[in-house]
Amino acid sequence: MLTRRSFLIVVGAATLTARRRPPDRHPTPRPGIDASKILPAERLQDHPDAIPVFQQARRIPEVLDGIRCQCGCSDLPGKYSLLSCFEEDGMASQCDTCQGQTRLAYRMHRAGRTLDAIRTAIEEKFG
Repeated sequence: MLTRRSFLIVVGAATLTARRRPPDRHPTPRPGIDASKILPAERLQDHPDAIPVFQQARRIPEVLDGIRCQCGCSDLPGKYSLLSCFEEDGMASQCDTCQGQTRLAYRMHRAGRTLDAIRTAIEEKFG
């Protein structure tokens, strides 16, 4: 028989485990995805240092849509992929993890690396 405290610990741990996706479980890039929802530079005036990484995200939306964000926001409702961090609320404008993942993905994509290789590198560095 479990005590109340033991029960709460077990349920809490099970809930956290169920909500977290394993780091190797990335979303499938959606067909026809584009950069049209990424916030424009005009909306980033309070975060001018983020503008270059938002420009990088605009160039590789199909790559970012296949990457699970490692900062934890991917568990939030409405967040599908790393690309989501650059849309609507522009959460990536303030998140070093989102920005770092995007910079790495952009460099690797430009170097001709595959999505799987990019995912692996992101998991190793940020996971």
